[in-house]
Amino acid sequence: MQLCEVFLGLGQDSFAQIVRSISIGRLKTYQLYDRLKTRMHLPKLNSEGLRKGVPRFWERLSESDETFASELAQGILISHMDMITAALGVLEIPNEDGFFAKDLDAGKYLTEGWQQRTLDALKDRFPEPLVVFYINHLAWELLKSAEVWHPVALPDGAPAPATTTT
Repeated sequence: MQLCEVFLGLGQDSFAQIVRSISIGRLKTYQLYDRLKTRMHLPKLNSEGLRKGVPRFWERLSESDETFASELAQGILISHMDMITAALGVLEIPNEDGFFAKDLDAGKYLTEGWQQRTLDALKDRFPEPLVVFYINHLAWELLKSAEVWHPVALPDGAPAPATTTT
């Protein structure tokens, strides 16, 4: 699976919600602002530019622009370090403020049902599309997953077993 597929698997509405949640302040703090602005082809990176750029961003992802997908993912994730720290806590992956050691085999912490457990633990604190994106990003990064994970709910709202698509 490519990172573009992770984004596309969210659907355009969820993707738009996640893009609008990018923190300009965090991008500047982590010195990603100029790089992402350039990669997004925006004269000015602000909330209006992000909102208006979503259709173009979606098109680039649909064309499998993996470099863009990587930069965009980094901007989204750095904007939500609190969610990352919480997710890694749920999964009991050793980390330091959301970052884990490069030599750590973090994949071994992703045991059966980890996706649904993580979503269930975080969906009341963070937007569900953001949590689902991070779950799929972890699977892409750590497990080299070939499928996008999607949560499934029964009509009465009770959770059901998750399914995957390719």
